Amino acid sequence: MHHKDTRPQPGPVLRSEGCGTAARTRDEKFTIQEVIVDLKVAPSTFYRWRRLGKAPRSIKLPNGDVRIRRSEYDRWLAEREDVA
Repeated sequence: MHHKDTRPQPGPVLRSEGCGTAARTRDEKFTIQEVIVDLKVAPSTFYRWRRLGKAPRSIKLPNGDVRIRRSEYDRWLAEREDVA
């Protein structure tokens, strides 16, 4: 007797416009805290960057929380490499 495989299957891979890297259908989202930890910067530094328009673009949710798409974070980091 065969059992149907009910494990979740990976979704289709889409190309992000303009960057040529593969991205999941549902782009992972980071909290500001996760980005701060990854960058190893003080929260005040990151919030200053946001005020100055130098932080990665973000999404403000209806409850006021903020998320940053993985693809946007990766793009933003890649831009910083050219500046270094």
